[in-house]
This record gives sequence, structure tokens and C-alpha cells, in this order.
Amino acid sequence: MPTTTLYSKSGAEVGTVDLPEQLFNVEVNPDLLHQAVTAQLAGRRTGTHDTKTRGEVSGGGAKPYRQKGTGRARQGSISAPHYRGGGVVFGPHPRSYEQRLPRKMKRLALRGALTAKLGDEQLKVIDTFGLEAVKTRDLVGVLGALEANGRVLVVAPGRDEKLELSARNLPTVEVILADSLNVVDLLRADVVLIEQPALARMEEVYA
Repeated sequence: MPTTTLYSKSGAEVGTVDLPEQLFNVEVNPDLLHQAVTAQLAGRRTGTHDTKTRGEVSGGGAKPYRQKGTGRARQGSISAPHYRGGGVVFGPHPRSYEQRLPRKMKRLALRGALTAKLGDEQLKVIDTFGLEAVKTRDLVGVLGALEANGRVLVVAPGRDEKLELSARNLPTVEVILADSLNVVDLLRADVVLIEQPALARMEEVYA
């Protein structure tokens, strides 16, 4: 069973903690991670983009000029694609970008991301943040003591209003619930901080 150091919010090492083997000791499949990231990012697209075809633009009902005798090329409608303000050929239309990924593959990708973070020493377990008030400065102090630099992902066992509000003004810090983990946020983070009680919830949901 993999283990890692347990830290306090002051940055001190207070012991070790056993990590769920089903989550932190699996084979990392880069192709599966890529597929999971692609599917998740595709699902975030709204797909509301739209262009008008020549049948949807205004005007174009009458022939712009007579067929013969003008010396110009014959034209049937000003809504043709080569006219300014005309229709668009092969333009985008509303669609869904959703890519279906089986739940087993999603979970396997998530386990691989957690294992990769542990192997890259970008994962730390903290006993508790225990913020006494909503103060961004206090949270910054905790992150500094833990040497959590760059983009930080904080995994909380449940809703913690003090923690969430304290992190709201920090653009590089994101707080996420243990049962809402996803591959994109994990791989994007430079440091993943997991509150110790969240490990049990993670094992319950993803193992």
C-alpha cells in the first residue's frame, strides 16, 4: 500500500498516511488520459455557433441585373456566397461536441492521474486546513508553509464555506470536493493538496 507524508497546516510533518492502493497504485495509461481530457474539454463546449446559409440571409429574391447585355458575369442572387453579405458555405451550425466515455474508463483515467501526481511528488496530504475565519491571507500562509506554488488544487471532504471563500480571490487556487474530482483539474494543477478525511470519500466513490 502506498504511503506519503502527512502535513499540518503549519507545514510540519506530523506522520505518514496510507493511501488507497486502488487509487494511487495503478498503471498510468497516457492514451487513456488523453482520451479522457479530450472528452471532458469537448463536453464543456456550448456548440451554439451558427452561420447563415444563402437561404437564410436577407434579400436575394430578385436577379441583381439582367442576364445579357451588361458585359458582366451572369448572377442570379446577391445572397450567393461570393457576395458581400451573402451566405456562408460549409460554416458552423449548432451541434453537440459531447464524446461518450464509459464510466469505467473515466475512473481508470482518474486513478491514473492520481498515481501520476503521487509519482511526480506533486501531491500532499494535510490533516486539516481548519481556517478559523474567512481570510485569504490565512490561506495564503498555509499554502506558503506547505510550499504549494503555482496552480493549486485543494481537495476537500465536504463543503467548507470558510475555505471556499478564502480561496475565491486566489486565481491559481481551486477548491474541489472529493466526489467531484476530474482528470483535467488534476493534470492542470502543479500541486494537489488533499485533506486527510477526503481520502476515505475518494476511496468510496472511485475505488
